[in-house]
Amino acid sequence: MRDQYVDTHIVDSSVVFTGAVWDVVEQRFVLPGTDTTLTRQVMRHPGAVAVVALDDDNRVMLMQQYRHPLRVIEWEVPAGLLDHAGEEPHEAAARELREEVDLSAKTWNVLADQLTSPGGSSEALRIYLARDVTTHPASERTAEEAQIKPHWVSLNDAVHAVMAGHITNATACLGILHAARHAETGFTNLRPIDDPWPARDHLLNGFLNS
Repeated sequence: MRDQYVDTHIVDSSVVFTGAVWDVVEQRFVLPGTDTTLTRQVMRHPGAVAVVALDDDNRVMLMQQYRHPLRVIEWEVPAGLLDHAGEEPHEAAARELREEVDLSAKTWNVLADQLTSPGGSSEALRIYLARDVTTHPASERTAEEAQIKPHWVSLNDAVHAVMAGHITNATACLGILHAARHAETGFTNLRPIDDPWPARDHLLNGFLNS
């Protein structure tokens, strides 16, 4: 059982809004498997990465950050956009870990892949597991990131917070639950850092460049 990525016939495509981080694209396309033509507006997203960092005591690095669209101070994991030309996703993950919570890690694996809002956005996000972590010289943070509050939290407490609905950030929820499951099984059968990322490859070969 796996998602199926298809080559969709795009009749026409135009940018209807250009933003600081992402654009909105209007596309007419032929619905796969039919002769029906539909029009949709989609947020064209550069993609993103996130990091679940665990220490030797099985604590997870969580952080609190203000998110303006919902006027909420969320519990999150370090994350950021794939917006640096030539930077590999795992390199971006390591950079975000340094920049947001001043950590480095020796051991990296792919933890989970996520399509954040596929009904309206092309965002594909990969979550990495980082272990054997060490502190890194403090980074200079600005804007909302200047108010980031990092916390080491026991993985069990983080799971309970997710299940109780106290942590609602989708990426944090997915990453915490995946990490907890792997912790239960001794971190066997982890995915390698270069595991294929079909969603990202599909977008790079099509929609992101259309």
